[in-house]
Amino acid sequence: MITLHRLNNSEIIINCNLIESIEATPDSVITLQNDKKIIVKEKVDEIINSIIEYQRKVFKNAIHISANEEK
Repeated sequence: MITLHRLNNSEIIINCNLIESIEATPDSVITLQNDKKIIVKEKVDEIINSIIEYQRKVFKNAIHISANEEK
């Protein structure tokens, strides 16, 4: 899950696994797999970096758990 900001500065938490596309307009338009569109203030590269950071945490925890199960 990543935290972004709507145009009115309210926070929105999005399941990044459901993102289908991100369009760069003056703001960023996120299209989810269910065709719902969300407009946020963050730039496309900021959103991508947030997704990468989230995925790193998920995989790091999965590797840590897997390593502990092997002991």
